[in-house]
Amino acid sequence: MVTIGNAQGFWGDRPNAARQLLEQQPDLDFLTMDYLAEVSLSIMAIQQQKDPTAGYARDFLDTIRSLIPLWRKGLKTRIICNAGGLNPKGCAAAVIELLASEGLNHLTVGLVTGDDVREVLQKDRNNTLFANSESKCPLSDLTTPLNTANAYIGAEPIVRALDKGADIVITGRVADPSLTVAACVYHYGWALDEYDKIAGATVAGHLIECGTQVCGGFSTHWMELKNPAQMGYPIVEVAENGSCIVTKPDDTGGAVTIETVKEQLIYEIGDPARYLSPDATVSFRELEVKITAPNRIAVSGAQGYPPPPTYKVSATYHDGFRAEGMLIIVGDSAPAKARRCGEVILDRLERQPQRSVIEILGTGGALHGVLPQPTDCLECVLRVAVADSDRSIISAFCKEVAPLVTSGPQGITGYASGRPKVRPIYAYWPCLIEREQVSIKSATFNEEVNIQ
Repeated sequence: MVTIGNAQGFWGDRPNAARQLLEQQPDLDFLTMDYLAEVSLSIMAIQQQKDPTAGYARDFLDTIRSLIPLWRKGLKTRIICNAGGLNPKGCAAAVIELLASEGLNHLTVGLVTGDDVREVLQKDRNNTLFANSESKCPLSDLTTPLNTANAYIGAEPIVRALDKGADIVITGRVADPSLTVAACVYHYGWALDEYDKIAGATVAGHLIECGTQVCGGFSTHWMELKNPAQMGYPIVEVAENGSCIVTKPDDTGGAVTIETVKEQLIYEIGDPARYLSPDATVSFRELEVKITAPNRIAVSGAQGYPPPPTYKVSATYHDGFRAEGMLIIVGDSAPAKARRCGEVILDRLERQPQRSVIEILGTGGALHGVLPQPTDCLECVLRVAVADSDRSIISAFCKEVAPLVTSGPQGITGYASGRPKVRPIYAYWPCLIEREQVSIKSATFNEEVNIQ
């Protein structure tokens, strides 16, 4: 049995989660940490434009710092994370420097690079694979350069780094479940074409990749959970055949139940008969989910097939500017007053933005047409958002929100946050790329090996 925990569901998750999980479960074989949502690399690109040494999740250094006392006591858990973002080499160098300053030179840092495929896409904009997977528009239609473009690579290069003795493996963009798949492949010595086993590990990785979600976070039973302030982070115990037990540390909040596991199983999977990952194509259709004890759920029956011949690519590009302003309106006819305020803001603009929206939050406005409209609402939040390729139009909007404080209706408040700020828009461009076009490398800090 190999035990794998996850202490990061996204960049911004609880900063002390890794230390708490390892203090609660010091015998974990592996700890994974997933920092990269689709938007994360765009944020890192903005940071890197200001500082070339940035471009990775610097929060990871705080996590490493928090674990130093545990390493001094003999912690053996190996860490696999994608905190490297756009700059995995910079992240690895910073970790190595930190460990050296604390006298922990015996810890080996592994590195996986090659997921950045922006230059490949930029040089071949007419390639049909690079067309937007959702809109089908060719990449050549874009009039602006790509901001980021990263392939979702798989477990193999991580396994190579572990084979070379890495205690900490840092990657850029990797498919979320592949962090767990790599731990299982390394531990059991599986061949990469043992697809049923790989499929089981992929399911296990999918279950823990979002952190506390499988422990009750985001659950339809969230209000019934005990001690959500101290919700436990998830652990999978993966057997040699790929089946697993999902659990969490004792005496932590939340719950691991059949319901929370099933909710996470279908989260963002697309076709359950054909879940695509770089390691395998997985069918969830024959999965069995059973309770074996409180907070222990067994999952088995994953079926695996060869992975697709391509990698998914998450690319982004600059698509103009945006801003949003919010005000609170209270009293009689609050929703009607709020909507009129939103209309006033837009009417005052000399040039209308290309896109605008007025939402009356608290009245069903966030899910317009889905939630019933209340008839007695005495308090609501006006949200007006605009977007345009011309920054000056957005700047003009930002100056028209606060004046409603004195020219709007009675009962208006909530303006303490000040004038809205103009922000860049980075739009999403999903596409595919042939595996042969991605040059992946696995390394420890003092050597580098090509991965085909």
